[in-house]
Amino acid sequence: MGMLPAGQDAAEAFYRIIDAAYERRSIAVTSNIHPSGFDSIMPKTLATATTDRLLHHAHLVPTKGDSHRLAEALAGKGVIPLN
Repeated sequence: MGMLPAGQDAAEAFYRIIDAAYERRSIAVTSNIHPSGFDSIMPKTLATATTDRLLHHAHLVPTKGDSHRLAEALAGKGVIPLN
């Protein structure tokens, strides 16, 4: 979540997934945006309802540090381009 703004349809679909899992299943969501900023990428009403369900009973795991993918790419590791 968070690389690009979600359109209305995508935001509603994301909410429906979260709502369907709410208090029934475990769900993991990764984002480069803190949940308090979800209203910057989706309509505020859907962002509020989605984060309400996501954060109730949640275990947040904030991470810090440099991107491992970027470090590998800069070191010449990872995918080797075809010639």
